[in-house]
Amino acid sequence: MTLAATSIPTSNATTTLEQQRRAFLHDGSPSIAQRKANLLKLRAAVLAHRRDVEEAINADFGNRSRHETDIMELLGVVQSIDYLLRHLRRFMKPERRHVAAFHRTGRAYVEYQPKGVIGVMAPWNYPVALTFIPLATALAAGNRVMIKPSELTPRTSKLIQRLLAASFSTDEVAVILGGPEVGASFSALPFDHLLFTGSTQVGRMVMRAASDHLVPLTLELGGKSPVVVAPGHAVRSTVESIVFGKLANAGQTCVAPDYALVHEDDLDAFISQYRAAVARGYPQGPTSPDYTSIVSDRHYTRLQALIEDARTSGAQIIEAGVMPERAAQRPRTLAPVLIVGAGDDTAVMREEIFGPLLPVRTYRSLDQAIGYINARPRPLALYYFGKVGADSEALLKCTTSGNVGINNTLMHVAVDDLPFGGVGPSGMGAYHGIEGFRAMSHAKGVFVQGRWNLPRLLRAPFGKLVELALAFSLRPRP
Repeated sequence: MTLAATSIPTSNATTTLEQQRRAFLHDGSPSIAQRKANLLKLRAAVLAHRRDVEEAINADFGNRSRHETDIMELLGVVQSIDYLLRHLRRFMKPERRHVAAFHRTGRAYVEYQPKGVIGVMAPWNYPVALTFIPLATALAAGNRVMIKPSELTPRTSKLIQRLLAASFSTDEVAVILGGPEVGASFSALPFDHLLFTGSTQVGRMVMRAASDHLVPLTLELGGKSPVVVAPGHAVRSTVESIVFGKLANAGQTCVAPDYALVHEDDLDAFISQYRAAVARGYPQGPTSPDYTSIVSDRHYTRLQALIEDARTSGAQIIEAGVMPERAAQRPRTLAPVLIVGAGDDTAVMREEIFGPLLPVRTYRSLDQAIGYINARPRPLALYYFGKVGADSEALLKCTTSGNVGINNTLMHVAVDDLPFGGVGPSGMGAYHGIEGFRAMSHAKGVFVQGRWNLPRLLRAPFGKLVELALAFSLRPRP
């Protein structure tokens, strides 16, 4: 299928928002049949252009395997849409709430209604999944949607715009293209809700811009997600899972393990297993067809600077694959690197890495590992490898993070029924699951008064009946 190019000038973003809001007010809340039709239309469009998506993302990154795009992006989109289709009737159903004796015989319920126009600011690292999953959630909740995709993946962003323009009218779904200045003006629009996925630094700016119109936010940010390896568990299965989480998309994943805490007795075993796992997964080093390139020259240079800063500070730099100078035929390719013993003052231990570098720190006791995690901003994800029992429970109870993976990495994001979101510097609010539907809905409380009710009998002038009713309602508990 050929997609005709349709462009919305950035100066018309406000006009588009007004158009969508008028359409929403005119048409009202869409029925479940309309919402399902929109979800099915989105699903069909994504699958019809599967190859186009694979090619656009590959071109934007310089190299990304179509299999990785299918697994990490398209599969997640399709599964999320199917999940919403299965559960939409239950999500939309009014929810009965308790009514105290003082208010009988009335009834109370919560009705989830669309908020109106949702803004979605999508990142570059998973440009399709992190556009279409929020879009599907917003459509399931009955909203109109405006999208600002990333300028760092221009081919994919233009494809998203053309794909959606061929499937939806602009008063249903609209895509605004442009650079950082467009993103800044987009974040300042008076949406009914705004979902932003990106860095903590930019998230702060988005929150400030949205505050002028008191726009409610879902912020999916990042941070440094730790992985704790229990004593004796630096084994093949553990390290292969860590390598998967670290090197999928060459580490350009918000929930990738950002640093590893390994028991001091297991450091050598962990390094050996890590290098072996990388060799098995990427036998040609960074020139393997399944190994993704770094998205831009700026990010490539930034990652090299992290390595050099750690090296200068005395950290041990361990190559886990062929270094790029020996594989120069592929641009912006950075081989996997372990960084052992980097100090807390190094950039690699202060900044979110977003690349195939894994700092490794040792610990002596679980309490020490927990203390190290708690001394830092709360992460988007936390991973633990070891026996499920007292230690895993202690880690869960004594730390706060967005989500947790036990004996796995990344997979919590793929569980459709779990909320996904950070806390503090790693984010605000959540989506996926029923939490996503509710984040993009207004929970409207409704109380329907019955024919008889106590307040009607207790209105002025007050008398003995009032005293009896208050004595009963305000009596002390035994």
